[in-house]
Formats: sequence, structure tokens, C-alpha cells
Amino acid sequence: MIHFGQISKKQFLEEYWQKKPLLIKNALPKFISPLSPEEIAGLSCEEEFESRIVTGSISMNKWDVKEGPFNEKIFERLPNNNWTLLVQGVDRYISEVHQIISEFDFIPRWRFDDVMISFAALGGSVGPHYDHYDVFLLQGLGRRQWTTSTIDCNPENYLKNTPLRIMKNFIKETTWEAGPGDIVYIPPKVAHHGVSLDDECITLSIGYRSYLNNEMLSSLELSENKTDAYLKDPEWEVDINPAEITQSVIEQSRRFLKINTLPEDFFGCFVTKLDPEDEKKFNEIRAYYAQEEIEELGLYQLHPICKIAYQLINQELRVFINGEIFNCSDIDENLIVSFSNTRKLQLRNKSRDLVERLVSLSLIDKST
Repeated sequence: MIHFGQISKKQFLEEYWQKKPLLIKNALPKFISPLSPEEIAGLSCEEEFESRIVTGSISMNKWDVKEGPFNEKIFERLPNNNWTLLVQGVDRYISEVHQIISEFDFIPRWRFDDVMISFAALGGSVGPHYDHYDVFLLQGLGRRQWTTSTIDCNPENYLKNTPLRIMKNFIKETTWEAGPGDIVYIPPKVAHHGVSLDDECITLSIGYRSYLNNEMLSSLELSENKTDAYLKDPEWEVDINPAEITQSVIEQSRRFLKINTLPEDFFGCFVTKLDPEDEKKFNEIRAYYAQEEIEELGLYQLHPICKIAYQLINQELRVFINGEIFNCSDIDENLIVSFSNTRKLQLRNKSRDLVERLVSLSLIDKST
């Protein structure tokens, strides 16, 4: 779990989460990036990863974006400064990155989207912008200057004819410098601009997506609204179960959508459903592990690409994996809850039935 320094976790959840940005110094003491600049460049040359190279700066007032996968020779042609390499979804394939996510499990894991890693030369940036995401920006190598703003965070303030969403007018409200192990938290619709202060700068972005009203209404086969809005979280308890869907978020969703009741299984299926790209990747994983046999000893883990959640509905436990209800009616409740929260399962006599069922669906494999 990250260290909040001079504030408590309770104070962070009450005063900062989805409200205002925060610099958390030494949040992960002695942290260094699990990937080197050369390894990040190597990932960007592979088909499995979505990658981009952004060149430009505010002072240049010129931006260029190239989409991967790249040929390694492209890195020989890059300028000495003002460029950034970004690679999405590194947590899906790199176990050392995936392990970092558990440091943030004071936020429900079903809210988590992905980890993006960026490597930037001196002055490298993707410009001032805002998202509808909660994001923890974890510094892994070098230093980065972050400036934030809550002013004019609207679509009309984006530059036109630019390959990136970059704000035309960015009025700085706070300026921070982050070094290795520091974290900058950015709530939805807070503009932020990160600029590398060193020749080698690595930042990991741990992102939590927000749910769009019309996306939820479409899934419910209800009429969509004329204007978009994003679901806000309820006030989270200080100590949560990472995979649990609480009644508070169900009530929050119902009020948000302005409907009297939600179908019992809707929210769990909705928040664990894989996006099309992840679903494609998971189908490839299932094909690869189709013939896997259970070993007698060892620790199994849910595949990093998978999403899992559980909910108590009328005193009955419902488990959701990848947008579907998982049949656990004859499984020990404490066992399946523990697996849902930790995403890990030790093979023992008591857990054999659950391991066999999960392996047969290619949902778990041996932990390395």
C-alpha cells in the first residue's frame, strides 16, 4: 500500500479522491521503474502493445504523433529532446508492472483500467490536457515537472487541427516536481501537464476509468441521454475489499441513471466486461492455455487481463468474471471471496474444485 505521508488514507479518500490533485512524496520508497528505457522501446516494437511517439512542446507550438509498432531504427532518428514514447497496457504482459496495481487496492480493483508507461527525453511531454479518468502518476526514473489546472477544462478549449487533445489555454494553478517513488494523483477533469526534467524520465500511469451514462444506458437497452455524464464514486470506506461491489455504488448508479431499480446482475457484468481489444487478447490466451493441466503444487493467479468482482445480492454471493456470472454455488464462499480480492489461489484439497473450474475456463495459470 502506498504511503500517504502527512495525510491519512481516510483524509485522501474524503478530501482528494475525485476532488482535487495531490503530490504524494515518497509514496513508494525506493521505487524504481521495473522496465528500463531500452525495454520500453522494445515493447513498442511488438504487435501486442499499443504505442505512440509524441514529439513537440508548448514553446514549439507544434506536435507530431507516430503510432506503433515501431522499427527499432526509429529511435536512432529521434531528436535529443522534446519527445515521449508511450506504451499502453503493460500490466497485461509484464508481471512486475502488474504487481504494482495492488499498491492501490484502497480503490476497488474493478475500477482499474490499465497501466501506461512512458519514457521521455529532456523536455518530453504530451501537452496540457484533461481526461475523465482518475490517474496515479508514479515516477519511476528521473524527474518530471507537473502543473495542474481546473480552469477551462472543456472541449472548446482544445487546439484544432492537432493530432493530440491539447488545451489551447492552460492556466497553471499548481506546480510540482516528482522524483522516483513520488506519485501525483489527478482526478477526472483536472488538466495536467508533465514535462521531463532529465534526459531519461520514466512515468507509470495507473488509470481508473469512469463510466459514461449513455454507455450504461445502452447496456441496459434504455434510451440514451442527450448529454454525456460520468458516474462519480460514492465515499469509499477506509478499508475495502478490492473486488467487492457495495450497495453504496449500486445506489449511486441508480440515482445517476435516474431509474428506480437496476437489474440484479447488471453492474457486476458491466464493470467486469472486457473491452474489444482485451477480449481479443483473452481469446488468444484461452487458445494458448486450452490444454493446460493442473500441477499438484503451486500458486495460481487470475490472468492479468481478466476482471473480477463479487456482490452480495439478497444474501447470495454473485461472482462476475469478464462480464459473465461465474458459477460458484458449490464453492466455499470464503475461498471464492479471498480469490476475488487477491486474484491468487493456492492449490490444496479444499481449493481443487475451484482451481479445476478456473483452469478449464483458462482464467488462471501458475504464478511465476
